[in-house]
Amino acid sequence: MSDTQAQPRIRPDRKPGWSLAMMVAPAYARDPRPYFEELRAGGAMRDELDVAERKPTVLVSRYDDVQATLRNARVFSSRFGAGAGGLGNDRPMIPLQIDPPEHKKYRKLLDPFLEPRKVARLEGEVVRLVNQLIDCFERRGSCDLVADFAVPLPCTVFLRLLGLPLEDLDLLLRMKEGIIRGNGEIDLVAAAQARAEAGKLCYEYFGAALDRIRDERVEGLLLDLMDAEIDGERLSRDEIMDICYLFIIAGLDTVTDSLCCFYTFLAEHPEHRRRIVEDPSVIPAAVEELLRWESPVSGVARVATEDTEIGGCPVHQGENLFVLIGAANTDPDGIDRAGGVDFDRPANRHFAFGGGIHRCLGSHLARLELRVTLAEWHRRIPEYQVPPGTELLWTPMLRAVLELPLVFPVGGSDSRRAE
Repeated sequence: MSDTQAQPRIRPDRKPGWSLAMMVAPAYARDPRPYFEELRAGGAMRDELDVAERKPTVLVSRYDDVQATLRNARVFSSRFGAGAGGLGNDRPMIPLQIDPPEHKKYRKLLDPFLEPRKVARLEGEVVRLVNQLIDCFERRGSCDLVADFAVPLPCTVFLRLLGLPLEDLDLLLRMKEGIIRGNGEIDLVAAAQARAEAGKLCYEYFGAALDRIRDERVEGLLLDLMDAEIDGERLSRDEIMDICYLFIIAGLDTVTDSLCCFYTFLAEHPEHRRRIVEDPSVIPAAVEELLRWESPVSGVARVATEDTEIGGCPVHQGENLFVLIGAANTDPDGIDRAGGVDFDRPANRHFAFGGGIHRCLGSHLARLELRVTLAEWHRRIPEYQVPPGTELLWTPMLRAVLELPLVFPVGGSDSRRAE
């Protein structure tokens, strides 16, 4: 395939916001909400990407249509691709790309490891880690939130939870960037190749890691999975590898992305930041509202198992759907006063963690990390801003910033430091 064929093109008779090509545009990454509004106005529709050998994709953007798609796992399957057609994976990721009835047995096994009661036991460790990281830059009066905090916090929690060595983090982050973002390649073929190479490395890494954990009996979730049974049978090697592949994506990126979005918003909206400082009891609601408003994971993929329709748009068997949960989260027809941030919202029926049976496995852990971070950070650093004139560079697909410089007053926080 030539470079010309590989580049996404949009039909000249359609507005540029109506295609998946929008997701690689810098303006979309910075603020996708205007794109979402334009997409909702047109309802469910096929995108206009013109790429050789690529199946059409139906874009689903309205709240009710997104909800209906996510709730119907029989018609809208999660087995949306592998290899060059997916995220570099050779087999479906478990449980994300597994449909009923097999999906139920995997969730029955995995859910107890990350249920609210077990996750709550990690709170003390997360509090300590948040404060240790803040200790490293508080007296400087500045930090890069990404490198100094948003990456090391969730990644350290994740590696300790799984039983993986912290010194492997740089390698794991490189693999994650290749799998999720194709190493930043805009060309679709080059991005697919980058994902395939990162995927191969991921399988090799976990193959060796599982051998070591099994032989040395290293405590953690991976050892628990090797010892676990479903209906009296242990998971196969491939099944554990396919769970690990998903963990790499979910554990090393989504909370980091959320922190990037949260702190950019709070730095730019001091009235909301002051609300958190003055009334920490609002933090759980603030987490939910910022997840809704920012939607770091702005969409999820599905594939139709039969001819059907969604929102009046015909969908044919085998066609892909891209379900824009970020668009649904800001749809005023689905959420009252969806066009603004309201920490006092009485009900928050957002899709930031997906919906239906494939709702995010790690949502309780993510909420804990975000809640503790907002509480501890604002107890110690109540005022901060992005230096004037700074231009933030946002990543497409999963929304995050490459760097987030923050400056804040120095001193006066010793009394607020954790015991």
